[in-house]
Amino acid sequence: MNFTDATELSGVRTTADGYLIADSYALRTGIQTYLGSEVGRDDLDQVAVYRPEEEVFSTDSLASLSHAPITDDHPDGGVNSETWAGLGKGEVSSDVLRDGNRLRIPLIVKDKATVQKVQAGKRQLSAGYTASLVWGDGVTPEGEPYQAKQTGIRFNHLAIVDKARAGDDFRIGDGAADRGKGRTRWGAAPLNHHDHEPKGHDMTMSTVVLGDKAVQVAATDAPAIEAFKTDAARKMADAEKAHSDAIAAKDKELADRDTKIEGLEKKVLSDEDLDKRVKDRAQLISDARKIDPNVKVSGVSDGDIRKAVVASKLGQKWVDDRSEAYIEARFDGLLDTADTGNSDPLRDTGPVHANDGGSSGWNDSVFQSAGVALKKEG
Repeated sequence: MNFTDATELSGVRTTADGYLIADSYALRTGIQTYLGSEVGRDDLDQVAVYRPEEEVFSTDSLASLSHAPITDDHPDGGVNSETWAGLGKGEVSSDVLRDGNRLRIPLIVKDKATVQKVQAGKRQLSAGYTASLVWGDGVTPEGEPYQAKQTGIRFNHLAIVDKARAGDDFRIGDGAADRGKGRTRWGAAPLNHHDHEPKGHDMTMSTVVLGDKAVQVAATDAPAIEAFKTDAARKMADAEKAHSDAIAAKDKELADRDTKIEGLEKKVLSDEDLDKRVKDRAQLISDARKIDPNVKVSGVSDGDIRKAVVASKLGQKWVDDRSEAYIEARFDGLLDTADTGNSDPLRDTGPVHANDGGSSGWNDSVFQSAGVALKKEG
C-alpha cells in the first residue's frame, strides 16, 4: 500500500553550481491517524496506525531511502528506471540518519526549475513510500492504542509539494482528496487534527478530566489522553516518594549525627569531673596497694583492679561469676582489715601451753590483748 508523509525543508542553501542542498525530517515513529477509506476499511471512519521503531529504522528501510529520487510533486505510479530521467529532480544523500524518533534526510535538488520553485516558497517535502498494514488491536509501549501497524517500509521518492494556505483544509501529500487543486493522489497520508469530520454524523466525543476541569475530546483521542494522565500520575507519585525517601534519609542522618554528638559530649569531662576522677583513681590505687602491694594498676580499669585484689587475697573463686557490686563489697572488707594494721587478736593468738596450772607473764599478756582476764589462784 502506498503512503505519504509531509514535512518541511530546512537548512536550505545553494551551491556555486546552482544546486540546492537542504535537510528534512520525516517518518517519525508512533501513532498516525488515517481515513478508514484510504486504508481499505470503509467500515471505519478513522484508523490509528502504529509505526514501530524497528520498522522505521530497519536496515532495509534506511537503504531504500538512500539515493531515493527527488520529484516535483508526487508522480503517478512512483519512480523507476524508466521514469527517472523525466521525473528525477535530485536525490537523497546516502547519509540518512536517525534523529530521536525521526529520520534526518539530507538531499540535493539539481533541476533549475525545481530549485527556483523551492526558492519561491514551495518548501514542503512529502515522502512517498510503500508499507504493509498488519491489522490487529494493540497498545504501544507509550500506552497508545492502535488498530493496525506498518511493516516493510520502503521509500520510492521524496516529492517537493506546495504548502497549504492557512485555514485551507487541504494538506500537501494528503491522499484523502485533491480538494479540486489538481494535484496527483499518490498514497494515503496521516490526518492532521480536524482534517476530517465523520461521515453523516457529528464526531463522537468523550469527556476527560484534566485537572479540575472536564473537557470534550474526540473519542479516538480519549484513550491516549487517559494513558498519558495515568503515566503522568505514576511519575508524579514516584517523584514524590523519591523526595519523601530522600528527606527521611536526611532526617535519619541528622538524628544519627546528633546522637553521636550527644554521646561525645557526655564523654567530655568538666574540669571538676576530671579532678574528681583523678582523685578517685588515685584513692583506689592507694587502697589496692594497701591490700596487695604487687597489684597491677597501669592500664587496668577500676573494676579489674578490685577483682585482681580480691582474687589475690581470697582466691579466684571469689571473683568468678560474681557481680561488680559483690566484688566491690569484698574489696571494701579487705580494705577495712588493711586499715586496722592487719591486726586480728584472735587470729594472731598462738597455741596456749599448760604449765602445771600455773601462768606466765607471756600468757597473761596474750589473753589481756585478746580482752580475756585470767583469774589467778593464790
